[in-house]
Amino acid sequence: MNITWALLMMALGGVGVQHTGHEADVSAALQSAANPPITAAGQSGTSGPNTAAGNPAQSPAPSAAPGAADSALHTDPQPDAPKVKGIYVTAYSAGGERMEQLLGLLDKTELNSMVIDIKDDAGYITYKTDNAELQEMGTPQKFIGDINKLMTRLKEHDVYPIARIVVFKDSVLAKKHPELSFVNSDGSVWKNKGGDSFVNPYNEDVWKYNVDIAKEAAKLGFKEIQFDYVRFPEGFEKRADTLKYTKSERPRVEIIADFVKYAKAELAPLGVRISVDIFGYAASVPAAEGIGQDFVKISKNVDVISPMVYPSHYSTGWFDVKDPDKDPYATIKGSMVDTHKKLDPLGSYKPVIRPWIQDFTASWLGSGHFIKYGKQQVEDQIRALKDENVDEFLLWNANNRYTSDVDYEQ
Repeated sequence: MNITWALLMMALGGVGVQHTGHEADVSAALQSAANPPITAAGQSGTSGPNTAAGNPAQSPAPSAAPGAADSALHTDPQPDAPKVKGIYVTAYSAGGERMEQLLGLLDKTELNSMVIDIKDDAGYITYKTDNAELQEMGTPQKFIGDINKLMTRLKEHDVYPIARIVVFKDSVLAKKHPELSFVNSDGSVWKNKGGDSFVNPYNEDVWKYNVDIAKEAAKLGFKEIQFDYVRFPEGFEKRADTLKYTKSERPRVEIIADFVKYAKAELAPLGVRISVDIFGYAASVPAAEGIGQDFVKISKNVDVISPMVYPSHYSTGWFDVKDPDKDPYATIKGSMVDTHKKLDPLGSYKPVIRPWIQDFTASWLGSGHFIKYGKQQVEDQIRALKDENVDEFLLWNANNRYTSDVDYEQ
């Protein structure tokens, strides 16, 4: 369908989102995508209220030297990794009784991977770390009581372990270090409609903190680091000139891409794969300048890209479907066609495409606009992926309650 019309429909149509976990203001982000590009001059940090205490952020050295580092960035550190078919696992599940049930699901099906919260949506590090720097910057919890025991358990069940790190959505760090966040004119830390705060992607201390968590996860035995919320807050373009924060003259899309490139370079010696979660619609629209997400720029610097293509996140008209949530096959197929169109020109730089798909019921869409998701709907999504030559996927359910008896080899 026409992209401009699609943007309008989604912005005005009350796009449904899951209200836990991957929670995001999708319609606001779509408005970011629809806005004209922001020029570098418009990003200058030398004017008015857009500066805060501390030194202006500077890009770390790896992103400033593209030469030899670039070739290393695009060499898959795990060419023999399995084709991942995984599930999302909260830290509470990973450290609690439900883990036995989830391991049983993997033992008896074709599923082989778990994406586990190591730094969660609030910003908590989910296990007790002995790293003094991480303790100072963050707030470690014992959601996972014994992280080493967990890693041993995953290995015993032949689970491919992926560490999920929520990056710039971080209420814990923002509260503890307001100078690393976005501050209102009255000195308070800015919060979005959901009460969440973000930290500043321009600040290299924020970059290092998240990458240091990733380094520890890699040393613990995680094979892949998955970064989520790699973006500015939704609708940021509307408040970019009123909040106080450090910044440089580089556009937001470049800053986000630079963080990903930096993380990849820093983690390369540890042999872990790097993946990034991104809005599914980003494959179908121009770059979202407001939140700083450019599908191609990010994809070029990761081993795996995971677009969140939940049918419930698309509204009337996408892919010529009246109610996308009620037609998971057509919605997923359309999103993958657009994804290939975006990424095929990258050639050898094209990452593995491993989408997040829907294993939950989006009842908030309202009567007549959703269906109950079960075996058929999950299988329809997997079949659509396979028909578009996408062999890997991740299942999302915020409560970690996954549909039984699904054939994952559609």
